[in-house]
Amino acid sequence: MPKNDSENSEAHKILVIKLGALGDFVQAAGPFAAIRRHHQDAEITLLTSPPFAEFAGASPWFDNIEIDSRPSALQFGDWLALRRWLRGQDFSRVYDLQTSDRSGFYFKLFWPGTKPDWSGIAPGCSHPHANSRRDLMHTIERQQEQLSMAGIAGVETGDFSWVTADIERFGLDENFALIMPGGAAHRPDKRWSNENYQDLARHLISGGITPVFIGGADELPLTLDLAKVDPMCLSLAGETTISDLFVLARNAKLAIGNDTGPMHAAAAGGCKTVVLYSAASDPTLCAQRGEDVTIHRVDDLKELSIETVTQDLALAST
Repeated sequence: MPKNDSENSEAHKILVIKLGALGDFVQAAGPFAAIRRHHQDAEITLLTSPPFAEFAGASPWFDNIEIDSRPSALQFGDWLALRRWLRGQDFSRVYDLQTSDRSGFYFKLFWPGTKPDWSGIAPGCSHPHANSRRDLMHTIERQQEQLSMAGIAGVETGDFSWVTADIERFGLDENFALIMPGGAAHRPDKRWSNENYQDLARHLISGGITPVFIGGADELPLTLDLAKVDPMCLSLAGETTISDLFVLARNAKLAIGNDTGPMHAAAAGGCKTVVLYSAASDPTLCAQRGEDVTIHRVDDLKELSIETVTQDLALAST
């Protein structure tokens, strides 16, 4: 029988599993806070991937951060080390917010010993997310329902007011917009054209707004090329932390870009946000959430004209 959920008043060791990616991590902030609130006196550890360790460690949600090495199938030594660590921590409950095949397999690593209470989708776990249509739910509502079934109600959207960063080093004036033209390299169908982003930059400049191109280090060639359209443009690809993204969003006039991880940070950070979707991703399942988010979706982003988007921007900036 599952343990009584009212035991949250006692000191326990809790494990939360969230490995990534950035958009998913941002949308797990509400559950992170709810777990912290429900287990106020517990020692809470997050098992995550290296890109999120520093950001999560600065948050008010966790006491410890543990890096998952994500061993491959043949890395038996790493699997044994992970198993020893999991079994040696004496966790009373695990919240698997990744709910992937990998994280579900971690439940099996407790065999043949006593398994902790487990919220997730692993077969045989104590608090399963028992909804056969869970994969048809938006990430936020899916996680809210999962935690509700584990005894945690009232899960709200993420609060990132605690995030701080020194963005003065970027030398920005007060009128700037974030442009995020990248995305997964193997998903070109999720990207609006470079020509359109250059036209967008010109449009912003005509309104006295500095275009600031954002992306990962691997997108630096792309953003540098786009920034050549005008000396007012700036590329910060590869220079921003997750915390930087949130603070930049707080100060930006607006953010616009493809369906990519940094756009989730922009939206959750309170920025006026316009996200461009193709048929390659479904906003009903993963749309950015925030105070002022506009989703613009067409089957093929080649069909999305610069005129349509600039009208969108006019609406978003009123």
